[in-house]
Amino acid sequence: MGKIYAERRERAAESAARRVERERRLADAVCAWLGKDLVKREAFRDQQVIYVPIERAHETLAHCKNALGFDQLTDVTAYDTLKLEGEHPERFVMVWILTNLGQEARLRVKAYLNEDDPVLPTATDIWRGADWPEREVYDMYGIEFTGHYNLKRLLLPEGYVGHPLRKDYPLRGRGERDNFPVIPRTKKASYE
Repeated sequence: MGKIYAERRERAAESAARRVERERRLADAVCAWLGKDLVKREAFRDQQVIYVPIERAHETLAHCKNALGFDQLTDVTAYDTLKLEGEHPERFVMVWILTNLGQEARLRVKAYLNEDDPVLPTATDIWRGADWPEREVYDMYGIEFTGHYNLKRLLLPEGYVGHPLRKDYPLRGRGERDNFPVIPRTKKASYE
């Protein structure tokens, strides 16, 4: 039994090494295509991360899909660097996680976005699946996506003021719970 598990572990390690190499080659291709516009490149836990200028983010995403086969947008998110340690050129970072299903490879594309005008083009014209994640980013951070066909709050009510995942948003909120109508609970159903 021990020999079988050792062989499986060895095959899994070899498979992971091949995946990491495929992802590195695909990231190399994106970096070569970007040329001098590449902001930064890093690997985090064996995942390739490429930082692009926000002005080239949409173009880069389209290139990743059309030329490199990243056919799935796994996630769109953002984070606020306001209270993070270290130097950050802008307050917000947009993150797109792309997957090339044919080559079993992933790539993270990131772009810094300024606080004064957090606006960028939508990726819904590239991947239809960007719809709800972009709405969530808009709802939680206030980042707007131009060209999005239905950009409105997703999780919070339309009249909600503020964006709760921003680091300057109060931890205890701003009294929102007091402003929501109370919905009475119904009686528990009888299963008899």
